[in-house]
Amino acid sequence: MLYAQVIVDVPTMQTNRPYTYAVPEELVSLVHPGMRCVVPFGRGTRKVQGFIVALTEQMPSTEFQLKELESLMDLTPVLNEEGLKLADWMAEYTFSFKIACLQTMLPNLMRAGYEKKVKLLDLNVAPHLKQLFDQNQLLDFEVLTQNRQLQKEIAQLQKKGQATLIYQVKNRAKAKKVTYIKSKITPENKDMYAAKLRKNASKKQALLESLLKVTHPVLKTAFEKQNGFTAADLKQAYTAGWLDFSEQEAYRDPLAQSHIKPSLPKKLTAEQAQCVSQVTQALKQGSSQPFLLEGVTGSGKTEVYLQIIAHALAMGRQALMLVPEIALTPQIVQRVKSRFGNQVALLHSGLSAGERYDEWRRIEQGQASVVVGARSAIFAPLKKLGVIIMDEEHEASYKQDDMPRYHTRDVALWRSRYHHCPVVLGSATPSLESRARAQKGVYQGLFLTKRINGQTLPDVLLVDMREAAKRSPTPDFSLELLDKIKRHLARKEQVVLMLNRRGYSSFMMCRECGYVLKCPNCDISLTLHMDTHRMKCHYCGHEEAIPYVCAQCHSKKIKYYGTGTQKVQAQLAELLPEARVLRMDVDTTRKKGAHERILKAFGQKEADILLGTQMIAKGLDFPDVTLVGVLNADTSLSLPDFRSSEKTFQLLTQVSGRAGRANKAGEVVIQSYNPDNYAIQLACRHDYERFYAYEMQLRHQLGYPPYYFTIQLTASYDNEAQAKKKMYSLRAELEKVLSPKAIILGPTPQTVVKVNKRYYYQLVIKYKKEAQLEAYLKDLLLKSQAEERSGLKLVINRDPLSFM
Repeated sequence: MLYAQVIVDVPTMQTNRPYTYAVPEELVSLVHPGMRCVVPFGRGTRKVQGFIVALTEQMPSTEFQLKELESLMDLTPVLNEEGLKLADWMAEYTFSFKIACLQTMLPNLMRAGYEKKVKLLDLNVAPHLKQLFDQNQLLDFEVLTQNRQLQKEIAQLQKKGQATLIYQVKNRAKAKKVTYIKSKITPENKDMYAAKLRKNASKKQALLESLLKVTHPVLKTAFEKQNGFTAADLKQAYTAGWLDFSEQEAYRDPLAQSHIKPSLPKKLTAEQAQCVSQVTQALKQGSSQPFLLEGVTGSGKTEVYLQIIAHALAMGRQALMLVPEIALTPQIVQRVKSRFGNQVALLHSGLSAGERYDEWRRIEQGQASVVVGARSAIFAPLKKLGVIIMDEEHEASYKQDDMPRYHTRDVALWRSRYHHCPVVLGSATPSLESRARAQKGVYQGLFLTKRINGQTLPDVLLVDMREAAKRSPTPDFSLELLDKIKRHLARKEQVVLMLNRRGYSSFMMCRECGYVLKCPNCDISLTLHMDTHRMKCHYCGHEEAIPYVCAQCHSKKIKYYGTGTQKVQAQLAELLPEARVLRMDVDTTRKKGAHERILKAFGQKEADILLGTQMIAKGLDFPDVTLVGVLNADTSLSLPDFRSSEKTFQLLTQVSGRAGRANKAGEVVIQSYNPDNYAIQLACRHDYERFYAYEMQLRHQLGYPPYYFTIQLTASYDNEAQAKKKMYSLRAELEKVLSPKAIILGPTPQTVVKVNKRYYYQLVIKYKKEAQLEAYLKDLLLKSQAEERSGLKLVINRDPLSFM
């Protein structure tokens, strides 16, 4: 007898312990670990989904009669051995439920509402099987779940390559179909069809001649384009019996419309060659050594990545390259695609559900050897990983906010150990944690100290806005910055302007009584959006009309404070009416492909100024950008977060690096109300090493990472007193569990205490080594589910990037 260990998906009471089910005789030859299944659960007739994580012939010791597997949801495993082991580790390390870890590795399309179909690839099968399929050679998978003998026969077809399983999202994405034409015109029957045509039917005669040349099925759209025919022409030909149409499923290629020219490897500098050599040496040795590549902006890190990937491919291995933002992806993808062609697959949230699933299948079936993507691409099902590259490794977007709350870097290091391959973490401004590990020898440090073009790093002018604002034409532009913009535009050069905020104005305030319009659901002011003429909450999505009368005192003396990209764009139109401005922020990049369209237009010099939020600070490479302006360097400094100085330094260094990347020298203007702050001063001097030393000294004095590990516990409830009470009870428990060396901060309300009608309280544990903490937190995770039924939610977050 065979038994299956199943992790079941029961939302109300999860557990990381698998349940044992007996495998029916008919499914024994079909079942494999990594498959999804349907099982009976509980006392009633309830059916739930689950993942089979192991099979055993050893009968479990239990007094209860074991239930049987109901049916299998897959013909082949959707997760391999590595995926199952990774889920085990993630559940332990991130204090998550294993079902969430298993599901997060699959594309959304396999988690959403979907229909499964079996596609017949070869018509040469037994007649009783062939008759089950419709005219498109498709069969509902549900039919198989009701007939185990049939499922066994179909599984045999799949093993022989005669059938495959496909997913279609209900009411969203369908499997993409393309139409082929098969000509019925032959040398023998051509004259017969031609005799029926009128003498002046020249177009039909031309179509007849073209179809005579079609000896095998061709793509309908390609045939039309090459021969100058329309869909109506072909429809008439079909009616006349000249041809047949057939449909086939096709991969959705996210880069189908992009015309990317192939590129050749560039000659490396001595520093670049040294970096490539050290990583490829580790690759050859099968070493899982992590490398930290610290390279100044414009030092050619991407070329180093590409040549390392080329070495991995030459050894018959695969490569995974991660970038933090979708905004970075178009330019990076083009460079990778130009070097490695159709071997490249994309995985990021800018793709449609169908595109993501098709790319995942290409990877899973071994048709792609290089994967480029954002955070979730770390789970790409590559079976022969040779190198993992994580660009801009310091970026906060590599940390997942929802369960499982993993950091991409931790998963990358786990996968590198599993595959015995190196990891390359790259950045001009590494996170303090990574830089400290390199200093201790945990990571091997690689350095690129010079720009690839031989240019020096751009000169930075720091403008003290406390004085400059007194003589500025507008609140957001100093005379110094305006003067430089005019000079660079006069030389036909391009300018990048960065603002640390989105929307039109930060908030609305009544000058009579001081009332600020806040969100009714959250403890946060509403933001003005002039494009839609609405006030919006960026936390819960609430929006309302722009008020013209104060809701509190009914005064009409309403003013909008702060600065947003729309407002700056309006100011630029007044100050520089001749300048062409492109805006890039959350609002202008909502639509699919918007990032790429904006960057392409700027790259083709359809605009003089690119104005944007933090998304334009990194990764962009335009040869004609010679001036970068930072309008408000202080925004991130004012955040109540121990990492605020680090984030400010990184942001200013990254955005400064957009200037002077080609043959023209670059300039940077940073406007600040805190010009004496060490993070701003050192960013102006491009001095990462001094910043690292100073910030590490502060972290040591204050007891923050990387000198301490941290755990953040957050309770949320629709009643503030209950949320606070829960946190105080947890603190009392923790004081019994932790040693005197550990530090507990809080409980305190979060920076925004109310979000979407729920109140958030937190406490933070700082520790170096605590023997009982892990076991306590795992037990807390399980126990907290009972309280969720009453509306109390508890979140455990290891090494959070922010305590806000």
